[in-house]
Amino acid sequence: MRLFMQTPSKTVSEIAFQQCISPSCRATFGVDEVLTACTKCGGLLDVSYDWNAAAIPASISEFESKWSNRHDPLCYSGVWRFRELLPFAPPEKIVTVGEGQTLLQQTNSVGAFVGLDAGNLFLQYEGMNPSGSFKDNGMTAAFTHAHMIGASQAACASTGNTSASLAMYCAVSRLMKAVIFIGSGKIAYGKLSQALEYGALTVAINGDFDDAMLRVKEVCSKLGIYLVNSINPFRLEGQKTIMLRVLESLQWQVPDWIIVPGGNLGNSSSFGKAFMELKHLGLIDRVPRLAIINAAGANTLSQLYEESGVRWNDGEIDNAPVEKYYDAMQAAGRKASTIASAIEINRPVNFEKCLRALDVCDGVVREISDLEILDAKAQVGAGGIGCEPASAASVAGAKLLREQGIIAPSDRVVCILTGHQLKDPTATVAYHTTDQEEFNEVLGSRGVQRASYANRAVSVPNDLNEIVRAIQLYS
Repeated sequence: MRLFMQTPSKTVSEIAFQQCISPSCRATFGVDEVLTACTKCGGLLDVSYDWNAAAIPASISEFESKWSNRHDPLCYSGVWRFRELLPFAPPEKIVTVGEGQTLLQQTNSVGAFVGLDAGNLFLQYEGMNPSGSFKDNGMTAAFTHAHMIGASQAACASTGNTSASLAMYCAVSRLMKAVIFIGSGKIAYGKLSQALEYGALTVAINGDFDDAMLRVKEVCSKLGIYLVNSINPFRLEGQKTIMLRVLESLQWQVPDWIIVPGGNLGNSSSFGKAFMELKHLGLIDRVPRLAIINAAGANTLSQLYEESGVRWNDGEIDNAPVEKYYDAMQAAGRKASTIASAIEINRPVNFEKCLRALDVCDGVVREISDLEILDAKAQVGAGGIGCEPASAASVAGAKLLREQGIIAPSDRVVCILTGHQLKDPTATVAYHTTDQEEFNEVLGSRGVQRASYANRAVSVPNDLNEIVRAIQLYS
């Protein structure tokens, strides 16, 4: 861990500020303020910069030189070695645990499953982060901001990965206490075990993630606790570095597609902001297309974007279909339901920012079934990486888009794998070892057929000849 001591800095306040994303408002606030929404219009906030006052490299490839100085924790971090592109924090206040040492893996086996030409599919594996998911990219940024303003407690609502990440940063740094809200029965044990082991105060409420999100916002406002969910604009500053590492791994060549699971839409929003800034600064000459993949049981974005036609529209969003959709969902008591627990969210807090990202990146939105997610997950695992169910939504979505002719076989595609396989081992074991009736019970009422790529254990008597016969038969 790197924890710097405080020193005065005027540079940050001169360069960075918070700004409402609504074009009709554009109110600005200092980086020393703790806000999750514009106090004038209620809109979402960006962390913005006066780029004329920032130290921007002439070429994006200049960031490669940071690795030669990797004994410095800020250069070792896969987030903070790009700190010139998120210059909101003085170096002495940054808290890092070496996050962002992730892998971009080219894979022909998964590429063939998707339907791409050899050499064209890449998996950005964020499960290599210290807490096992992409959340550490954003948490180091939000936690740093919390440290900047002197917070003593930090809180989140979580389906699991955010809670694990927050609890880890609190435990390692000893700077704050973590308070975590989860929906009862709505968190995978692999993730819950992390929050408990790291010593966080874990509050299970009777409800789902959306209920927990509502309550944590109220509690943070009432008790003055720092909120680290992705409605916090500093979280997204850290998450945009995932795209910088993708470009770095591709030798600064922009891919044709970035495909990412939906959920609270923090990743997709941050990716759009990253490419918008890089293009504005002249560090890239084009932006990739963006595909956001919902689970069918948590498909708010796909319904509003693809079915109702809601668009960014230069910030003048038509909210009538959005309000109608949420009212109908509330009246029906409809809750999100998917095996991909990390994206089991019906009311994504970054919806407006996500619309902007889709506009910037000429994006599309699709939804896929739980069976498609688990089949894609099995193919990722067979390729030697492994991921949690929500991660595999990106691969399943790529396959669907390829079948629809939206993605060409010659396109260069990057799928984001958001979390480690061991985040949710129950889903993996159920897919590979249970019989069909048990498997359908695991997936509840989600309507599956068969586990197409199950790798079931072979049961044999404790007899050498029978064991040899089984190995020969199944080899």
